[in-house]
Amino acid sequence: MVGQPATRSTRVERHIAAPRTVVYRLLLDPDAIVRWRVPDGMTARVHSFDAREGGVLRVSLTHDTLASSGKTSAHTDTYHGRLVRLVPDRMVVEADEFETEDPASRGEMISTIILSDAPGGGTEVVAVHENLPASVSLEDNETGWRMALDKLAELAGMASNAEE
Repeated sequence: MVGQPATRSTRVERHIAAPRTVVYRLLLDPDAIVRWRVPDGMTARVHSFDAREGGVLRVSLTHDTLASSGKTSAHTDTYHGRLVRLVPDRMVVEADEFETEDPASRGEMISTIILSDAPGGGTEVVAVHENLPASVSLEDNETGWRMALDKLAELAGMASNAEE
């Protein structure tokens, strides 16, 4: 549409050698989230996570080095949000917003993670992050998602092997 800004988004795909049930469970487990949903060079803390449709959440990501700056405080990005839609073993849709005074970092972002059976076994994961604020580099966001999905794949592999 003319006059409407383009939506700033990233899309990352990853094959995970584990069943959808295992991957889906890890998407909604606060103990697992601190291990996988964090880029390299950062540490995650889940303040709250109500793993049901409509449930609210609050998470902080803190840079490991003082050289990196955060959106919420000197070295931390804190966001809050809600789980908009949950389709067991298939989809998680989350709406989040950074806790910040910076107008360039404000606005509701939507993360959609879609799970499907992969040909030959395992799970195909598609992560789409939409409505990214101006302060978020699309390249950095994509890299962060790739790092996170790599960690999710490792964690899912361990969880899947433990169940066998």
